[in-house]
Amino acid sequence: MDQKELNTERNENGGKRVYPSLFLGHGSPMNAILENEFVDGLRSLSKTIPTPRAILVISAHWLTNGTYVTAMEHPPTIHDFGGFPKALFEVQYPAPGSPSLAKEIQTLVKSQSVQLDYEWGLDHGTWSVLKHIYPEANIPVVQLSMDYKLPLQKHLEIAKELLPLREQGILIIASGNIVHNLGMVAWDRLNEIYGFDWAMEVNQNVKEWILKGDTESLIQIKTKGKKFEWAIPTTEHYLPLLYTIGTQMESDSISFFNDKPVAGALTMTSVRLDTHPIK
Repeated sequence: MDQKELNTERNENGGKRVYPSLFLGHGSPMNAILENEFVDGLRSLSKTIPTPRAILVISAHWLTNGTYVTAMEHPPTIHDFGGFPKALFEVQYPAPGSPSLAKEIQTLVKSQSVQLDYEWGLDHGTWSVLKHIYPEANIPVVQLSMDYKLPLQKHLEIAKELLPLREQGILIIASGNIVHNLGMVAWDRLNEIYGFDWAMEVNQNVKEWILKGDTESLIQIKTKGKKFEWAIPTTEHYLPLLYTIGTQMESDSISFFNDKPVAGALTMTSVRLDTHPIK
């Protein structure tokens, strides 16, 4: 089914299309310019999702003191990294912003004060994945920051307040990695499908909790022992997953894709929550 048929299907069902909520393992920024199976997995998404009105991204790379949402008309492409080839710094993702969506999010989220931001833009947690899903960069994109002071439960609460967006033509994408420990990466196996035993065990545990709806375990990772300390030494790449889980509906099916480790201490596991059109 091509994109036109997907959009037609939504209209002919005579009701709202509930858009998916996605958690995408983004891995290295180099995935933005490489060809590999993870890139193929991202490209396949747009073939099964009707074109959204706009995209909301929660990226591991925008941690703030407070909660912010980008509200500019034309968000810049941010190259928030160093030590990579020139070609990566030349990548631009000139998607428009959506001040109206930013204000809508500001209204929806009541548990925390959300401030409009006019300085950040789209970081590599956003454009490195969107570049493959929507290469034309013609769909409005806004980013929501994550307040580093909040406990994990609070991030889940914010996500639940965003859930209505899925019925309003908005595709919600969270971008991070379940297992992410750069200090323990096997740099000599950087491009290999390879995971340490502890990384694979933690990744599997998290997947099982997602399938069981065990949100209590998902927010209690700091109490789960040494393997979790190795797999998730800091929470910034794990936190976006909670924004996907928080936007889950009872009618959602749960599926995993790009479900493989790289370089020992990273997993690219991605999660898709999806339901049928509602009337």
